[in-house]
Amino acid sequence: MRRRDFLTAAATAGAAGAPALLGGCATTGGGDSGPMDFLSLAWQKESIAVNKALVAEWNRRHPKARVRYVQGAWESVHDQLLTSFEGGEAPDIIHDEANDLTDFAHGGYLADLRPLLPEDLKQQISQANWDTATIEGGVYGVPFLHDPRVLIADRRLLEKSGVRIPTAERPWSWGEFEDVAKELTHGRGRDRRYGVAWSMKEPVNQSVNLAMSTGGAVFHREHGKNVVRFDDADSRVFELIHRQVNEDRTAARSTLGMAGSDTLPGFFAGRYAIVPLNFSFRQQVQQQAPDDFEWVTLPMPAGRGTKGGGQLQGVSPQTLSVSQDTSRKEAAMAFIAFLTRPGHMARLAKGDWLVPTGREALRDPALDTGKYGWSTGLRIASDLRASPVLGVRGYPEWKDKVATPALQEYYAGGIGLRALRDKLVVDGNRILARYQR
Repeated sequence: MRRRDFLTAAATAGAAGAPALLGGCATTGGGDSGPMDFLSLAWQKESIAVNKALVAEWNRRHPKARVRYVQGAWESVHDQLLTSFEGGEAPDIIHDEANDLTDFAHGGYLADLRPLLPEDLKQQISQANWDTATIEGGVYGVPFLHDPRVLIADRRLLEKSGVRIPTAERPWSWGEFEDVAKELTHGRGRDRRYGVAWSMKEPVNQSVNLAMSTGGAVFHREHGKNVVRFDDADSRVFELIHRQVNEDRTAARSTLGMAGSDTLPGFFAGRYAIVPLNFSFRQQVQQQAPDDFEWVTLPMPAGRGTKGGGQLQGVSPQTLSVSQDTSRKEAAMAFIAFLTRPGHMARLAKGDWLVPTGREALRDPALDTGKYGWSTGLRIASDLRASPVLGVRGYPEWKDKVATPALQEYYAGGIGLRALRDKLVVDGNRILARYQR
């Protein structure tokens, strides 16, 4: 058993015998003296600089509530937090992702922020964004940065083909996207240029989140419980990707096992015309693209005529939480409110090439520019919704044990839709049932 699996199992076992969403933990906080620890997962040079500058500014203004910047890493944050929670040494202020909050909230490790949130911060962020960090009615993080899916395209190939260039206001439909991929696909064998390159090393989150555009969700609430369904609305995007790879041959099969960054050399070489990637990948594209390479950021395709679908996309934002153990919850919340002031949130978003959640931050002139596709991200922000997987206990196990291998097999043409549905639904609901007894 891997360390993460062991620790997760231990936490699950511990939580199983306790009431859901415990009000507190066994240990007490670090006391009232000394600085509060702020675990930050900023990793890009510009973002780290902004975070440290804001911590320094806070400390100058609040000498009696100082904050110490602690560098964390996305790859190890779950295990690090679980260990520190159980050891009674959790940081006071925690940078993480909404997707990671579910078990920590149910385990009683995070503070419910509702009585702490200042009114102006509540008003700055839309309810759709608060929903991403709301678990069983409690708010366990302040969502402040989004990393939605977009299309990065070779501008010259698009213009040469004569296809319509989509905008955030008028995106391609999924049907148009299929036609465009066919138009952009040429050649045979080693010389073949594909219309699109789907990177599916981690296929689950992106597939489920894109299902919202066709009115699907995969995870549904029935009689107060989470269940997996895979009806027509849920499966349309999955089927489209399968069709592009295995029938139309407009998507490269070789990229199915790749991470997003692995597709960039082929993209720059003209092997793929379009690569669906997260918004933050624009920085990597800007840094690595040849000098004469012209690229453009486009919105993901939209569903047509689907109830509740259209341009909606599921997301799991970056969040700021307060440890349940800390004895200085009000001061920790005040620091979070400072960090997410409109101007500060915009600086953090720019440093990480992400989309801010705050209404005023979204209007920041420094971000509202067409350069590097910033304005596309800002325009699609109103269509972002809580990923259907957020708050679902048992989702990590379903993803790792069932959905990831099943989707990789399906996209590669190894199994059909019926077999995929059986795996996702039958095996998936068995897993979810264990977490909801």
